[in-house]
Amino acid sequence: MTSEKTLVLLKPSAVIRGLIGHIVDRIERKGLKIVAMKMIMISTEKAECMYSIHKGKPFFKQLIKYICSAPVVVMVVEAGQAVKIMRKLIGFTDPIEAIPGTIRGDLAFSTTKNIIHTSDSMENSKKEIEIFFTADEFLEYRRSDESWL
Repeated sequence: MTSEKTLVLLKPSAVIRGLIGHIVDRIERKGLKIVAMKMIMISTEKAECMYSIHKGKPFFKQLIKYICSAPVVVMVVEAGQAVKIMRKLIGFTDPIEAIPGTIRGDLAFSTTKNIIHTSDSMENSKKEIEIFFTADEFLEYRRSDESWL
């Protein structure tokens, strides 16, 4: 199976609430391989680029202010169908609608201050990854369980 990469962003609420380890554990237990990861403060410029599809919407300024308000963890995960797997793993954007057992269903309280983002398509994944990572930041390695996944 062809492997694909997708961006995962743990937002300020996840960092401030101490959920980084728990969320990373869930991603790894699912079988996704983390090939790049760092904690950063997102600049307004990068935030506006990341969320450019929402520009002009009433919540855009609030979203930018929130995402720049505290550190975030950005990572790239890899697996066959990584985008679909991550979308299912995190659940619906609205935590009220997110099914228990998903990251948002179990941990999120608010749509406005959501705890996690992942790309919704391979096209967007490529664009979003380029906002935060350069090619030399990716690592290649084999997980010990890869042949079982």
